[in-house]
Amino acid sequence: MSDKRKPEVTSKIMSSVHSKDTKPEKMLRKALWRRNYRYRVNYKELPGKPDIVFTRQKVVVFCDGDFWHGHNWAVRGMNSLEEELAGYSPYWQNKIRKNVERDIREDKELWNLGWRVVRIWTSDIEKNLDECVRTVEETLFDAEIDNEYH
Repeated sequence: MSDKRKPEVTSKIMSSVHSKDTKPEKMLRKALWRRNYRYRVNYKELPGKPDIVFTRQKVVVFCDGDFWHGHNWAVRGMNSLEEELAGYSPYWQNKIRKNVERDIREDKELWNLGWRVVRIWTSDIEKNLDECVRTVEETLFDAEIDNEYH
């Protein structure tokens, strides 16, 4: 018997993957809310529809899935994205590479519009939520300081 999964099984699995309101994203949002930070969610007016947006400070936060955004190699203890992708079909290699390229392009667009970008891996949220909150807080603090002097 083949080790390959049937296409209909793969399709069912992939259709259950959410692009917004993921468990790690909700964890981060709730933690920020408990600390009295107020934000917008999936803000369509900005490139990439950031997961969390602090409009006054001009800070956006993306909660990136390790598989979809090319970080799975680090989670699995490999040396590089290319090493990870070598085991994927051409379809998935292309899809993930395009996602990574799009992330870089969107970061540049946001930066050029005057926004600070924070990208947090979902695996980091699950492992150390407090550290992820601290990263967002530090970025918000830096943005506040810059706004005071400009």
